[in-house]
Amino acid sequence: MTDFSFNSHRYDSPVPGTRLIITGAVHGNETCGTVAIRRLIDELATGKVRLIAGHLTLVPVTNPLAFERGQRQGERNLNRRLLPTSTPTEFEDHVANWLCPLLAAHDVLLDLHSFVGDGEPFVMIGPQNNTGILEPFQHAQAEWAMAVRVGVSRLVDGWLSTYARGVTRRQQRLSGTEDASVIANAGAQFGVGTTEYMRSVGGYGVTLECGSHTDPRAPDVAYRAIINTLTHLGLIAGSPPVAQEKMESLRIYDVIDRYHQQDRLVRNWQSFDAIELNELIAVRYDGTELRAELAGRIIFPDDGAAPGEEWFYVTRCL
Repeated sequence: MTDFSFNSHRYDSPVPGTRLIITGAVHGNETCGTVAIRRLIDELATGKVRLIAGHLTLVPVTNPLAFERGQRQGERNLNRRLLPTSTPTEFEDHVANWLCPLLAAHDVLLDLHSFVGDGEPFVMIGPQNNTGILEPFQHAQAEWAMAVRVGVSRLVDGWLSTYARGVTRRQQRLSGTEDASVIANAGAQFGVGTTEYMRSVGGYGVTLECGSHTDPRAPDVAYRAIINTLTHLGLIAGSPPVAQEKMESLRIYDVIDRYHQQDRLVRNWQSFDAIELNELIAVRYDGTELRAELAGRIIFPDDGAAPGEEWFYVTRCL
C-alpha cells in the first residue's frame, strides 16, 4: 500500500546550531507525540515559540498507515529493521526509504512513544562510547546530557546489545525454516529502530516512552520533553532545563519471545514491576518455567503478543 504521503515540517534559523528532528507515531497507536508535536507546530505558527538557532524538523505522524488504522504497525513494525531498501515490499519499507535519509540529515533525534499497560514515563539511551561492530558510538556524553533533561526520572539502556542475545536464540529456534518473513525477523539487523539508525549515521538520540497509550498525561510529558530539548540544545530561548539528579538506571539484559498462543504470564505484569532473582515470570505452553536470571524490573510485558513476537523484557539495576 503506497497511496499515502509522508509529511514533515522544517524550520530553519539563519543562526548556526544543532539540527534536531522530533518524531511521533512511529507506532500508529502511540499518539502522544503526535499531539505534542502538533501543539508545537501551532505555537511556532503563532510566534509563541520562536527558533533562535539551528534547524528543526517535526514529524507528527511517521507511519501514516498505522496511524490511520489506529494500530501499532501497518504491515510490519517500523521500529525494527529500520533500513533503506532498493526492493520495498511492505509499507514500512517505503517509510524507511523516506525516513532514513531524513534522519541522516540531522544531528539529534527525539523519538516519542508510549506503551501498553500502566507505568511511569522513562527514557531509553544507547551504548557507551565504543568502536565495536554492533553499535559503534562516540556521543554518549551528549546523549546522556539530553536524556537527563527530558523531564523523567527513569532511564533504560542495553536495547541493541540485548537483541544480539535474542536474535541468536531466535535463529537457533527457527533453524531450517523457509518462511522469509520469519527469517527476516531473526536477522541481526532486526533490532535497529529510529535511534539505532540515527547513531549509525553519526548522530545521537533518545526514545522517550511518555507513559501508557491511554494516559491523558502522556501528551504533556511529550511536550515538556520537546521544550526541554529545544532549550537544552539552544534552539529556542528559555532557561536551560536542570538535569534530573535522581535517575533510576536500568539495563535490559534479555528479551523473551512468545512461542505459542498458550504461553502465559503468571500475573498481570506492568512495566517496571520489580522482579526478584529466580522469580517466576511466565510459563510456556509445554510447562517450561521462565524465571528471572537477575533481580531487577520487567518492562514492556505484552500479553497480546503473537507467537514469534517479543513478549517481555527484563532489566537489572545499575
